[in-house]
Amino acid sequence: MQPVILVVEDEEDIAELLRFGLMRAGFAVTWVKNLADARSSVKKVLPDLIMLDWMLPDGQGIEWLHQLRGDERTRPLPIIMLTARAQESDKLKGLEGGADDYMTKPFSPKELVARINNVLRRSAPQHVAQVVEFFGCALNDDDHTLSQAGVVETLGNTEFKLLKFLLTHQNKTFSRTQLLDLVWGDHVYIEERTVDVHVLRLRKILQRFAIEAHLETIRGVGYRWRSAA
Repeated sequence: MQPVILVVEDEEDIAELLRFGLMRAGFAVTWVKNLADARSSVKKVLPDLIMLDWMLPDGQGIEWLHQLRGDERTRPLPIIMLTARAQESDKLKGLEGGADDYMTKPFSPKELVARINNVLRRSAPQHVAQVVEFFGCALNDDDHTLSQAGVVETLGNTEFKLLKFLLTHQNKTFSRTQLLDLVWGDHVYIEERTVDVHVLRLRKILQRFAIEAHLETIRGVGYRWRSAA
């Protein structure tokens, strides 16, 4: 579950520093130099987070930020502004305009990675490497295993992503369409019934741990993970 970060930065040396540091931290990176290419990239595939400069060759990043927040498809996207504009009024404008965080240049690569993880932990926790513990079980990112009291089951990639997503969004109901967008990705074109197939496979795995009842079908809507015993 390697998070994809879209870097919108026109200065090549800064973009290369970002690309190197982010890839080293385990992120996949897409780099564009202007807003036109950024819009095209987001239209094709939603990234997991956008690093957005303010001043770009074909416009201002802050204006695109407003557009992203006004579009239902892109409204939830985590966005961090990374810019040379360091005035308090600029920071307030960026944050009040919808940025999840605001950093100024020059920047510390380590601090940047920490801030990215912090934003993802709040807005997209399924993309943060972790061990999720629940009902005496542990879901481990490193080897995609689900374990409990010596019982260990290795999950397929899709079942793992589906379970982690539901565990990090407990008690929320998601339609099949939403799960396709949020777990598979909105650029993947597969039928909604594919979700049912993977839910069935996941339930069979959860039966070994006697917790399959927590993966609930909400008739006419979709699925949710119920946290209460």
